[in-house]
Amino acid sequence: MKILIKKIAAYFDDSFFRWFIKLCYPAYKRPRFGYRKNYQVIYDYFFMQKVVGFNRHVPWPVHRTSTIIGREFIKKGICCDPGDNPGIFINASGGITLGNNVNIGPNSVIVTSNHNKYDHRKTTDIKGVKIGNNVWIGANCTIVAGVTIGDDVTIGAGCVISCDIPTKSTVFINNNIALTIKPKSLDYQWDCTKEELL
Repeated sequence: MKILIKKIAAYFDDSFFRWFIKLCYPAYKRPRFGYRKNYQVIYDYFFMQKVVGFNRHVPWPVHRTSTIIGREFIKKGICCDPGDNPGIFINASGGITLGNNVNIGPNSVIVTSNHNKYDHRKTTDIKGVKIGNNVWIGANCTIVAGVTIGDDVTIGAGCVISCDIPTKSTVFINNNIALTIKPKSLDYQWDCTKEELL
């Protein structure tokens, strides 16, 4: 009996709930199998985002405690849903480009424009953030305007990124003082572009 119930639940998840997710979140591009069940996405995000209205305008799942400003200035790849973790703040008014398979940890901040230090009503000429493919941004990180992060980068929790990060790097805070950038010796192993997507 349990096997029959599991098969029925899997059928509804892959048919009706999958269709519902595609309708509500047209920019949600995740693997069809092996990531998260469709009913879980509906349960975790739909009511607070689409009914109550937290980040209603964003066409991918965003956590109710996250804030996305300037959604129209975000260009994102697949397997990338900025704001899907709790407490993320993204001000994309200066433009942001996110590659494939970018994960942003809880309570992280991405700011794509800064105020002019002599007139706070104006913004500086430094704008935009570019983040490559296969990038992991740990919890409580801050990324400021003008930064480019290469492909295959892992950023440890609590880092403030105010300079460009080269491809195939690991970034972390050393002794709670200095930002350390170390090269990776291996290539990233999963190619999300070969997955069957929702």
